[in-house]
This record gives sequence, structure tokens and C-alpha cells, in this order.
Amino acid sequence: MTTDAQPTRTPTAIDAIADRYVQTIARLDPLAATAMGLSGYDHLMTDLSPAGHRAHADAARAVLAELGAATPQDATDRVTLAAMRERIGLELELHEADEFLGQLNNIASPVQELRDVFDLMPTATPEHWEAVVARLDALPAAAAGFTESLRLAASRGRVAARRQVLACIAQAEQLADPGTSFFTTFVTGPQAQAALADAPDAPARRTALEHGAAAARSAYAHIATVLREELLPQAPAEDAVGAERYRLWSRYFLGAQVDLEETYRWGLEELDRIIDEQEQVARRIAGPDATVADAIAELDKDPARVLHGTDELQRWMQETSDAAVAALRGTHFDIAEPLLALECRIAPTQNGGIYYTGPSDDFSRPGRMWWSVPPGVETFTTWREKTTVYHEGVPGHHLQIAQAVFQRHTLNAWRRLACWVSGHGEGWALYAERLMADLGFLEDDGDRLGMLDAQRMRAARVVLDIGVHLGLERPQRWGGGRWDAETAWEFLRANVNMDEGFLRFELDRYLGWPGQAPSYKVGQRLWEAARDEAAAGASRRGEPFELRQFHARALALGSLGLDVLRDALA
Repeated sequence: MTTDAQPTRTPTAIDAIADRYVQTIARLDPLAATAMGLSGYDHLMTDLSPAGHRAHADAARAVLAELGAATPQDATDRVTLAAMRERIGLELELHEADEFLGQLNNIASPVQELRDVFDLMPTATPEHWEAVVARLDALPAAAAGFTESLRLAASRGRVAARRQVLACIAQAEQLADPGTSFFTTFVTGPQAQAALADAPDAPARRTALEHGAAAARSAYAHIATVLREELLPQAPAEDAVGAERYRLWSRYFLGAQVDLEETYRWGLEELDRIIDEQEQVARRIAGPDATVADAIAELDKDPARVLHGTDELQRWMQETSDAAVAALRGTHFDIAEPLLALECRIAPTQNGGIYYTGPSDDFSRPGRMWWSVPPGVETFTTWREKTTVYHEGVPGHHLQIAQAVFQRHTLNAWRRLACWVSGHGEGWALYAERLMADLGFLEDDGDRLGMLDAQRMRAARVVLDIGVHLGLERPQRWGGGRWDAETAWEFLRANVNMDEGFLRFELDRYLGWPGQAPSYKVGQRLWEAARDEAAAGASRRGEPFELRQFHARALALGSLGLDVLRDALA
């Protein structure tokens, strides 16, 4: 690809099936439509009741039947067919196992999704706020449907662990409290004030917003009550989900089937390798006898590496991101004009996450990097976080996700907007972090130690996640015995350089979202294997291997299950 021009391709019958399915997804799940940036759905709410789940499953079965009767016309069709069968087939497996029906955890369940969608909604005009009001007013019905699904899942023996129920109760209670609720400040904040300032009926609109916020708070009060009074007494104390459930979720998050016990052993080896590299860098920073902790202390007291307050953090994020785009465009990557806009923002939430949201279909909403800063956190260190900017921005998630959205002339809407595989996406972003070191962007030893710090955390998560959920034995180096939440906490504290509040949230995340955390490092492993296979293939053919061309070809495919990606690149 050139920087801005795109090849053209005549859409096929399989593209038509895929495009229709995106419209079906948008109709059944307006929250997903907002995330994809599809207009016309922002005033609607997803049906989270058992009937809503059944409608999703019926639509999945119908589209798989359509695809079964379709004949691929070219290589793009063959990839689409393989990708849709893999993704939608796994979604059906999860539906039939009641995994979606009973989904509840501290980071990626309806408790969070019903609130987080408001971060993505446009808010520039009075008409935008009309959609906000409609969606706020619909929250009580959505909450009722969600709790109905939780009750049905519980009747079938599928209840989240006590730890996750308690975390969600705390989140729901905060959102229900008028004094702490996001909804209270959202409807009275500067965005609403600016948009409604010149509206002739501004007082009535503000009243409608306040009523909507009250409805949203009542919805979360209902969720908190049901969780506390009905689910908590049934919630198991055991965090581990067991091998059968874990294998299903691992396949879902990777889009690949891996030998979990081999992956566990590899994770231990990778952790040791990264620790060794960290220790070498630490000695360069703080002296020949220095430990990693010594080097961290040295870096943390360097005023040139410290940012004060979220305004300074946001400016640094934006400057670092813009510099990466400028340096990589036309040298190591082809970056199209619409991708140049990447906004770095401080998130309205305060749970400690850092994440990326993709652009809308027409790029009117740009890609955005969000930093959710916990209460009381006022200082930030650049040496830890430069690699994070590369992970979330360019060449990480922004280049990957926005590039797929840009492929309008070659990929159908499902490939561009609706397909997301964690192992592909998070694996690429972690691959991008290491790539930036290889390309010379982390030559400063402090920045390099930050990259290794992030890689060490991701390797530790492979070990912890598989170890706890499969009930494996801990190596003697890490204390021996079997993995559980308590031993996992000790292991995290030994390997992850985070404040306790961050770390507690992360541990709860791993325990409640099985298979997701390893998808970063395992995805990176599979991306690197795909690159090495492509290089070996070029060598066998007597051709030069061009890394820039490999990246362009791979990213032009959009997000895929990693087994499908490997076949497509082959």
C-alpha cells in the first residue's frame, strides 16, 4: 500500500452476507454499534435479557448457515469465511455454555459496558444529547434484563466467583450514589453546558438530562441490590474456572488452540529471560551491583522523568504519540492520512486502566488513547509509560485498528469494524512495544527498563492465569504448592512494579476474566512466529524479506483469530 491510496475490489456475495450481519449486530446490540461508530443507534439500548441473548445466538446460527452455502470468489473471501466461522462459532459455544448469560467481572461485563458506552457517544450538539437522554432513560430496562440473565445463569449453576460479585457491587453502588456517580457529573459537565448553551429550550433539555441521570443511578442501584441480595449468597469462593471452561475462553481470546501446559512452561522461561535482561539494564542505570529495585528508585527520583498532574500527563502522552507517528510514517510503516489524528485523553473513570478506542466508521470520531487515573494519583513517570504510548497508539492499537477501519475498499464491514480478537490485537500491541525497542526508539536505558517492566508483567500473567485457573503446581522458585489467589498475589508483588491499588485491580481482573490476560504475551509469541515464518519463506524462495511490507500486508487483513492470520499470511 501507498500512504493514502487504497486498492479497489469488487464486493462479493460473502461480503454482502458479512455487511448484513454487521447491521444485524447493530440492531441487536446498539452498544456495539456505538463502539463501531455506526450512526443511527446511539439512542437505543441493548437487550441484555435471556431473550436478547437468544436473539444473538439465533442470528449467529443464521449467518453461519448462509456462509455454509456461499462460495468464496478470491483470497479475501476465503479469509472472511474462515474468520467468521471461527469467531461466530466460538460465540455460539460460549452462548451454549451460559458464559455470556452469567458474565460478571470487575472489568468487562455489562456492569462496566452500560456505563462506558457514554464515553464514546458524540456530545457536540443538542441532538447528540437527545440520544444521551434516550439511552439514560433506557438503562433501567437494560439493568432489569441483565439481572434476569444473571438469575437464569445462576439457576443453571453459572455464578461468578464471590470476588467478582463483590467488585461489581462496589462499582454499581458508586454509580448509584448521587454524590459519586459518573452520571451526575456527566449531565451537568462542561460538554453538556457547551452543547446546550444556545439551545432555546435549554432548561427543558437540562431537566431531561437530570431525569436521565436519575434513571441511570436507579438502574445501578437495582443491579447492586440483586448482586448483593441474590447472587452473593450463591457465589462460590473458588476463583479458578477449571480446565474445560478455560480452554474455551483461551480459544476465544487467542483465535488459536494452544497447549496450555506447554504455554505455562514457556511463560516461566520467558519470565526468566526478561528478568535477566532487566537486571542487565538495571546495572547500567545504577551500578555494577544494582538490583532492578535500585534502578527503579534511581529513575523515580530523576525530576526529568516525573510528570505532575493529569494535565501534564495528557500533554506528554499527546506529544509522545505525535512524535511516534511523525517518525514512523513513511519509514517503517505506511500510515494513511485519516490515521494521523490520535487523541490522548484522561478518562472520566478512575479505575487505573489505560486503553484505546477506535475511530468511527467515517473517522469523524478519531482513535483515542485513554488513561484512567485512580483517585489520589498525582505523579507519573515517563520511563514507565513511554512503551505504553507505543502500545496503545502507534505502532500499536491505533495503527492496527484504525488501519482496518481504513480498508473500506478491500474489506467488508465485519472485517473492518466488528471482528476483534484479543490475541491478535493485544499480541500486536505487545509486539509493537518490543519492535520499537528493536527500531531504536527505546535506547534510553530508563525507557528500555520500562518496556521490560511491561513485558515482565505480561509474562507473569501467562504463568499466573493458567496456573490458577488450571490448578497447576508452582515452581519451587516461586514458592511451590498449588496456585490460588493468595499465592498469585505474592507472585504479582514480586514481578509487577505497580502500586497496590493497581495491582489488586489487576489480580481481580485475571481471576475473573480467564484467558484474556495471557492473550497479550501469547499473542506476541504467535505474531513473532508468523513474522519468522514469513522471513523463512522469503529465504527459501531466494527473496529479500521486507519487514515493512510484512507489517503492511498483515495489518491490511484486519483483526483475525491467530490461526486464521497464520494461514492467511502463508
